[in-house]
This record gives sequence, C-alpha cells and structure tokens, in this order.
Amino acid sequence: MKNRNIIYPTSILFVITALFFSGFTMDNSILESKETPKDAKKLRHVVMFKFKEGTSQENITIVEKAFKALPNKIPEIKGFEWGTNNSPEGLDKGFTHCFFLTFDNEEGRAAYLPHSDHKAFGEILGPFLEDVLVVDYWTE
Repeated sequence: MKNRNIIYPTSILFVITALFFSGFTMDNSILESKETPKDAKKLRHVVMFKFKEGTSQENITIVEKAFKALPNKIPEIKGFEWGTNNSPEGLDKGFTHCFFLTFDNEEGRAAYLPHSDHKAFGEILGPFLEDVLVVDYWTE
C-alpha cells in the first residue's frame, strides 16, 4: 500500500518553482501600467562626507550617530539610509560616508535645511569635515 502522506522532493520543487514564477510576466505593458504616478515622486537628498585626515574613528562614530538621530527629530524626513564607501573603483575622491534622505516635497526639504537639529548636527560635524558633496533630485 502506498503512503499518501509522503511529500516527494520533486513535488516540493515544482510548487516552489510555480510560486516563484507566478509573480513574473514577460508582458511589458503590465509593467508600464504600474508606473508611479507623478504625485508620488520623492525628493532625494544625497550627502557625502570626506573627513579631515587624522579624524579618529571615535569622532567619526559621533558624527554618524548624530546624523542617524535626525530622522527622529525632524518629521519632514520621510526616509533615511546611510553607509560607507566600499566601491572597488577608487573613484571616491576621499568621500567615505553617504547619507540618503527622502522628502515628500520641496517644502519638507526647506523645513529640514534651517531646522535647529540640522544646524546642531552641523556644529558636531564641522570640526572633522574636509569636504561635503550634496546632490538633490526628484525620483523618476
């Protein structure tokens, strides 16, 4: 008598494969119909830091923590990511840290820039900063 409670590995593989590919389509018209509406565009604010030579890791950590605290202090910041450079290309020009903030609109960014907590962060950063690069853009 055959045991009907046995699940064969090939059956599991078939089910997983079917579930995985069920979310994909080769029809580009479906992808085009799901474009983000213009009113859902986000304003990105990218900030990169180059620290002065000799800045200790302890002071860099203080700067990192201070920047990471801003989204909890400034409600206009709708998204936040950060990280340190790990590109193998060697084109970083000494910039080591990248912070990526998202705003819903220009008014949010306009409130962020002169905000007292942002200014206080600048006071923490200032003594250690060699250079800064800022790029803002609207998502496409």
